[in-house]
Order: sequence, then structure tokens, then C-alpha cells
Amino acid sequence: MEKKQDNLYVSTLARGLKILRAFDESHVSLSLTDLVSRTGLEKSAVQRMAHTLHLEGMLERDPNTRRFRPSHAWLQLAYAYYWSDPVIASALPKLIEFSHANGETINLAQLSGDHIIYSLRLPNHRTHFASSIVGRRLPALNTAAGRVMLSTRSDDEIAEACANWPVLQQTPKTLTDRAEIANSIRAARQDGFCITRDQMLLNEISLSAPVKGTDGIAHTAVQISISAIAVNEDEVVEKFLRPLLDTTAGILG
Repeated sequence: MEKKQDNLYVSTLARGLKILRAFDESHVSLSLTDLVSRTGLEKSAVQRMAHTLHLEGMLERDPNTRRFRPSHAWLQLAYAYYWSDPVIASALPKLIEFSHANGETINLAQLSGDHIIYSLRLPNHRTHFASSIVGRRLPALNTAAGRVMLSTRSDDEIAEACANWPVLQQTPKTLTDRAEIANSIRAARQDGFCITRDQMLLNEISLSAPVKGTDGIAHTAVQISISAIAVNEDEVVEKFLRPLLDTTAGILG
């Protein structure tokens, strides 16, 4: 059903959520003018809703610059989410076990529309700040985790995703050819894992395996990130695929 035809749809609430979604890693602090530009809403509406969100504790406002930024209340929402999702409780001890045994960065990714979102991240000493924070969203087609989750879908779903989902040119070596991405997904279906290199960061190898539900569909994947300076893809598969598959097998899908 289209939103405009849904009698239960509250457009005012949707506009307020649009303001909250205007903030991301590149826009951590926004003025009223910035919010108008990023949301496309009228200035008067943005002013009222931003003020309300500030009074309700969802946004902080600098008294000098009058710029808004997310408040600690967002962490409370994340805390509630973690307790509500049984996959998180099932996955965390398995990821900790893998991290202790192998010393490499390991992440839990979940499909969020046409993106993946990192729900758990256990970094190692080489991991930079942006790659250690939960909640980061990336285009699914760009990532090993997104492709391996898509590999559990039907041919029609894969074709639709490869035709229409976004692709981000993150590095000079990022694969943007949609036919080649589809080939990568089909290979992941046959292999049971997906491996990529230089897609989001240069000299980074990502190896990912799906966490399948009882229907065989994966909404979650486990992904490890390894520096490609000293190893190649074959060596990563040889060393880490078995413990990675053991990890995903122990997670509730």
C-alpha cells in the first residue's frame, strides 16, 4: 500500500524521523538551514520539529552556534534494539570466541533494505575508527556480506537487486559492473561464502558467510576483514573459512 493511501500513516511523525535521518557520519552537526537542505522540508516545519525533538531529548542544540546534533537518547534506542533482537544475543559470544582465537576483525551484518548495517563489530588493533562503530550502513552490492546474503535469494530477487540497488565507487578498484556483481553473488551461492578485495578500503580483504534461517534465507552474515598487505585471497580462505563457517553455524538465524 502506498503511504498516501494508508489511513494509519502519520506524515508529521514521518517528517520528524526524516530530520533524525539527516544525521550521519558526514553530517554530525547540522544547522536549521542544513536540515532544510538535507530533508527538503519547509523551513517552518523543520524549525518546529527540530525544536520539539530538542525538547524531547532526541537532539542537542549548541547554545552558541544553535546547531543540532544527536543526543545520548539514540544510544538508549540502540540499547533497546540489542535486547529485542535474539540474533544479537546468539551471535555475540560466537564473535568473541572467533576474535580471541584468530585476532582478526569480525563483524555481524544485517540486511537493511538495499544496504547492510553492521550490528556488532569486534575490531583488532589495526582497525580504524569508522570501521569499529556499529550502525554503519553500506550498499549491499559493494560488500561481501551483502552479496553472500543475496546469494540465498531467488534468481529473480538477485536480478532485481543487481539491476536497481545502489553501487558506491568507494575505491579505484571497487567493482561497479552490475553483471560482474551478479556473477560474484552466483559464485557465493555455489561456494557458500563470498570474498572481496579493495571494495570499501584499499588493501582490505573481506570474507563473509551467511547465517541462514530455517527457510534457507539469510538476513544476517558474519564478515571478517583482513589486511591484504601480507596475504592473498586464497590464503585467507585456507586459514579462516572453516572457523568462519563454524561461527555462523552456531548463530541463530
